[in-house]
Order: sequence, then C-alpha cells, then structure tokens
Amino acid sequence: MEKFDVMSFYGCENEELQNEYERMFCNMTQEDKQFLLKDLSARLPYKPMIRLDFQPGHGYQEGKMEIRNFENIIRHFENGIIATIKPYLRPMSSMTDEEENKYNSLNAYEKGIFPHTEEAFDWLLAHHFDYRGLIPMGLALEAPEDMYKQ
Repeated sequence: MEKFDVMSFYGCENEELQNEYERMFCNMTQEDKQFLLKDLSARLPYKPMIRLDFQPGHGYQEGKMEIRNFENIIRHFENGIIATIKPYLRPMSSMTDEEENKYNSLNAYEKGIFPHTEEAFDWLLAHHFDYRGLIPMGLALEAPEDMYKQ
C-alpha cells in the first residue's frame, strides 16, 4: 500500500496526525488481515458490529456498522479502499456469572476429550466474545457494555 501523506491531504504540518494515521491504518500485516477475516467469517451468522476506516479520498465515511454484505467489505479491504476493519468484541473477562455457567455447561470436561465443544465455540461467537485475543492484538475493539444486549 502506498503511504498516504495525511499532512498534505489535510493541508497541515501536524506530524502527530501523520503518526496517528500510520499507527491506525498502516500497521496491519497481511497475516493480520487473513486472521481477522477468518475470525469475522465465523461470526457472520451472529451479526457482529464492526468499525470500518476508509482510505481518504474514496467518498466513504468511517464508522460502525453491522455486517450485511461481507463480499463487498472483503473486496474493498483487498482493494485498499477500506484501511481497517475492526470488530467490536467482548473481552472474556466481561462474561457474567450466568454466562460463565452457560458456557461451562456446553464444554465436555471428560477425560481424554478436548474440553471445548462446537456448541461452546458457537456460543462464544454468538455472544461476541474475543476468545482469540484480537483486542490485545489491536485487531478488534472492546464493545461498549450495552452494544450486544439482547
């Protein structure tokens, strides 16, 4: 991706603004993009909220939205129109006692069996938990407490 000169675009001499732009938009490796898209594809049935940040000059406004047309998002991401995609996820530490009991009831803790069942993973996805650690990696945003209230 060609480096975007935010100072020229906005007609200012603000090096902090350029550094912030590069921190937000230019640090995502191809591996990060693939990992993130793999995670998002598993979340699609559960209508995750995402934040899209677009490259300047494409006529789009950044903001949060529910994923409706994943193919367009992937195409724009691959073409460089979308600079970053970040899902809003819940940290595992935000799980309530009631949610923890439900999650634990879906796991198989019998000897010799992998403890996390398909139902348990689906439950984590449906409740938008960050079980892969995307938030600390900077690939996801922590969801506001009431974003996914049902």
